[in-house]
Amino acid sequence: MGFFSKFFSKEKKETLDQGLSASKQSILSKIARAIASKKKVDDDFLDDLEEILITSDVGVDTTLAIIERLNARVKKDGYVDSDELTRLLSEETQALLADSDDSVSSPDFTLPQGCRKPYVIMVVGVNGAGKTTTIGKLAAQYRNAGYKVMLGAADTFRAAAIEQLGEWANRADVPIVKQKLGADPASVAFDTLKSAQAKGDIDVVIIDTAGRLHNKKALMDELTKIRNVMSRVVPDTPDEVLLVLDGSTGQNAFEQAKQFAAATKVTGLVITKLDGTAKGGVVIGISHAMSIPVRYIGLGEKIEDLQVFRKEEFVRALFEPEA
Repeated sequence: MGFFSKFFSKEKKETLDQGLSASKQSILSKIARAIASKKKVDDDFLDDLEEILITSDVGVDTTLAIIERLNARVKKDGYVDSDELTRLLSEETQALLADSDDSVSSPDFTLPQGCRKPYVIMVVGVNGAGKTTTIGKLAAQYRNAGYKVMLGAADTFRAAAIEQLGEWANRADVPIVKQKLGADPASVAFDTLKSAQAKGDIDVVIIDTAGRLHNKKALMDELTKIRNVMSRVVPDTPDEVLLVLDGSTGQNAFEQAKQFAAATKVTGLVITKLDGTAKGGVVIGISHAMSIPVRYIGLGEKIEDLQVFRKEEFVRALFEPEA
C-alpha cells in the first residue's frame, strides 16, 4: 500500500453534513422559529426568511433572487408546510446556481477530457485564506488520482509560503520549482513550465502566486505579467485560475472576489474553512453574484477534506434537515 492509499484510508473524510453543521443548524433553527407561529408562507414570513438568508452571508442580491423565485413557487403551488418549504428553498437555490455551473470541475480530481498537458492551474488569493494549503491538497489529490504533478512557488514575497509549499511537495512526493526570497514571480512561473516541458511527463502544473491584496492596478499588473510570461512557454496559459477564499470571513470574501475578478480572469472558486463556521451561505452568494463556479470546498484539515463542489449536494446539506 502506497503513501497516498495509507493516508487516505486513515480517517473517514468529513461529510457535507458534518462540515456544514454550524451553518446548517444556524439557518434551519432560524427558519423553524420564523415559521413556528405561521400557518402559511406569507409576506411576513418571506420578509423573515430574507433577513435569515442575508444574515447567513448569502448576500443581498442572491437573497432577493431566491425570495423572488420562492414567492413565485409558493403562489403557484399553494400552501406548503415547513418541510415542503425547506425543499422548495433548496430547489430554487439550486436552480439559481445552475447557470454558473459550467461542469469544468470533474469528479474525483480528474482532468478535463482531451485537455492538453501539462494542464496549468494558477492559484490566487489573499494571505491567510488557505491558498498554499489548498495547492498542497490539490497536488496530493491529483497525485492520488494517478497524475504527475509539479508545483511552482511563485509567491516569492513570503519565505513562509515557499517553505510551506516545499513541505507539501515533500508530503505529496511531487517536484517543486522555487527561487530565492524576493525573486521575480513571473520568472518562477516561467522556470516551472520550462522544467515541466523538459521532464516531458508532467500532467498538472500548479502555480502559487503572491497573496498580497494590492490596489487593483498593481494586482492586475502582477498577475498579467505572470500570465504573459507563462504564455511564452505554453500558449494561452493558464488553463484554470482558481481563487481561494476564506469562507469564515463572510462578506469580506465578497470584496476579495470582486478585486481578484477585476484583476484577472478567474475561472473557479475554492471556498475554504467552512467547517466550524455559520457562514456557509457565502458559497452560494459569491458564486451567484460573480457568475463564477465553485470548484472545491474545504471542510477540514485533512487532505481529503478538500472536496469537489457539487451544488445539489451542497445546497441540500445546507437547507434540508437530515432524513
